[in-house]
Formats: sequence, C-alpha cells, structure tokens
Amino acid sequence: MSQKQNIARRIKHNLSIKHNIKRTKVASGLVQTMIGGYRAATKIGAWQEPPRDILPKYIQAFCKSAAGAFGVEVVQVEPVPKTHALWASNHVSWMDIPVMGSVSPAFFLSKAEVEKMPVFGVLAKAAGTLFINRGSGDADTVANQISRFLQQGYSVIFYPEATTTDGKRIKKLHGKLLQAAIDADKPVQPIVVCYVNEKGELDETVPFYGITLKESLFRVIDSDLPVKAYVLPLEPLSPTGKTRSELTEELQQRMQSGLEELHSRVLNKG
Repeated sequence: MSQKQNIARRIKHNLSIKHNIKRTKVASGLVQTMIGGYRAATKIGAWQEPPRDILPKYIQAFCKSAAGAFGVEVVQVEPVPKTHALWASNHVSWMDIPVMGSVSPAFFLSKAEVEKMPVFGVLAKAAGTLFINRGSGDADTVANQISRFLQQGYSVIFYPEATTTDGKRIKKLHGKLLQAAIDADKPVQPIVVCYVNEKGELDETVPFYGITLKESLFRVIDSDLPVKAYVLPLEPLSPTGKTRSELTEELQQRMQSGLEELHSRVLNKG
C-alpha cells in the first residue's frame, strides 16, 4: 500500500471515529430531550387530556432542546407573536418542525394513523397534535377539520408549499387549506425560516430534498459546522372579504418578500 493510500485510509478512519462520537452525542441529547418531554407530560397531566391552554410553552421547550441536540440554534429575528391564527411557514426540512415548534404557539397537524403508533403516537397526542382524517386526500375535508380546530381556539401551523425546498425562494403555494381561515374568520400568520452556517451563507446540510430521510439525518448529524435557524414572523393576513385564490396570492407575495427580507438581514452580504 502506497503512502498516499495509507494517509487516505487514516483520514477515513479518523472521520469515522469523529462521526461516531458526534452521532453518540446527538443521540444522547435526543434521549435527554425525550426524558424531559415525558417528565413534563406527566407533570401537567398530558397523558389523559392534553391541556392545550398551557401546552405551547412546554412544546417550545421540548422543540428547542430537540433542535439543539442536532446543533441548530433557533434565533427570532423579531419576536414571534402569540397570534391565534392559521400559521403558514415555508418548508425547508424536517428540522422545520422543532424549529417552528420552539417559537410558535400553534399546534401541528398529523395523519390520524400516527396517533396509533407506539411511543411516537403517545408523545404526539400528549403534545396536543391535531389529528386529521385525510381519507382519500380530500383537501376540502382537511380544511373543514382545521376550521373546527381554529373555531375551538387552537392555532394550527401548515406548510403551503406542500414540499421541502432549498430555502432560497418560496415555491408556488397550494392554497386549498386557506379555506379553513376563511371559514373560521381567523387571520393567516405567515412566518419564514432560513438556515445559516458560520460563514453567514445559506446552509446546505439542513435542506431536505433530493435525498432520503436517512441520508438527510446523517448529513445534519455528521456536519461539523454550527447552524442557526433564523425565523421572522410577518404581518398577518385578514381573510375577510377575500376569495381563496386572492388570499393565496397575497400570502405568496408576503412570504416571498418576507423571505427576501430575512435573507437581507441575516446573510453575509460580502
């Protein structure tokens, strides 16, 4: 074996050790987060009936800890309000869930089947997750369910892009679920997020597209660069007197201009 091959082999070995150490550290952080979540749920009696009036602060602490376990620091560029609304966020990664959960008072949506899953389903229910019956994927049925949640006093967050992106721009929004805000007469609260590395550039490890979930998880875990998730709440939109298409177009423009503003405020201009 040549000297060059020996060097390459040692580098590969050292990287493997480094990655294993990092993975162990992340796993330990996630376990501690789960333990903290179980303790909090027991303390507030969330296993029987989630107390949604006080749950958001516990969810935020749990999600902040989860994001931190992956090495992501969440930064509010402007204070995130407690608006009772249908919240709409751009969608970059699975990391958006702990990031948005750490700042937003809104509850997440999940398929009804998740509620029956071992461990995860119990935790999701204790966290006040709103389970929806998608059936054949009828968006109108889902919008009706969300409208009822809003009328009951629960804020809900969804991702109108309906898919993850590279985070550089807002894709065409799918506005069918905005009917829920119109029917409940509740505002739409846009919020945007971007992930930035230590160089002040858009991070390329967190965005989840074009690869499998397993590959994405390990790419984030194995990264040595710290990442900050910057979130910026935007002015809410009133649905009063607007059609769904008009509200969708207004949300599209506000989220696009909001993301551009966020980038201008947090990215390195050099």
